[in-house]
Amino acid sequence: MRSLRLKPLHFSALLVGLVLGLLFGVQFKLTRDIARTQPVQRAQTMAGQLEQARSQREAWQKKVADVRAELDRTLAPRALGDLQAELERARILAGNTAVVGPGLEVRLSDSNLAVKPGENPNLYVLHDEDVLRVINELKAAGAEALAINEQRLTATSEIRCIGPTILTNKSQRLTPPFVIYAIGNPETMLSALNMRGGVVESLRFWGIQVSMHKLDRITIPALAGGFGI
Repeated sequence: MRSLRLKPLHFSALLVGLVLGLLFGVQFKLTRDIARTQPVQRAQTMAGQLEQARSQREAWQKKVADVRAELDRTLAPRALGDLQAELERARILAGNTAVVGPGLEVRLSDSNLAVKPGENPNLYVLHDEDVLRVINELKAAGAEALAINEQRLTATSEIRCIGPTILTNKSQRLTPPFVIYAIGNPETMLSALNMRGGVVESLRFWGIQVSMHKLDRITIPALAGGFGI
């Protein structure tokens, strides 16, 4: 039999392949070892932290943009107009500003009927609760501002009987006739007072004099000594 012998060309190719394989193996090992070294790991960690910081910065930038947009909406002319209208309503409720507008005049006086024998004469005289019922009815009917005998009424104004007079705003004594001015829809307030079985009907039953007039223009003064807003 003929013995197998490698030709010189084949032997050279085999030798080159073995050398290249050895070089690739050594290079792979070196690359893996370098990747595991502390500087490379630190660089990878810093790269991750940098990416996280970049994401946080983008999130904060979006939040700042949202806050700026909200601020722009708040400072827009319409928003400022709403704030000014709200402030004006607060001033009106607090009685710090005079109010002008259409409304209703209600005049209350003691009864002009003769007291029948055996009847209680107090039934024919106006009391603080009578005036308060009229005022509350006007409020329920949408009165925006109220005054009695030129004294501005607010949420804290009391209506309290002191002898033959009525006390309001802590020190203001009022005597009949009591003239109440209410700014609001005059038709609505008039209908509320004239409601069947309502406050006006019960007062007139005892002869209490009640007159009501719709007015196109009523001026209700500011509360004397009120705190400014």
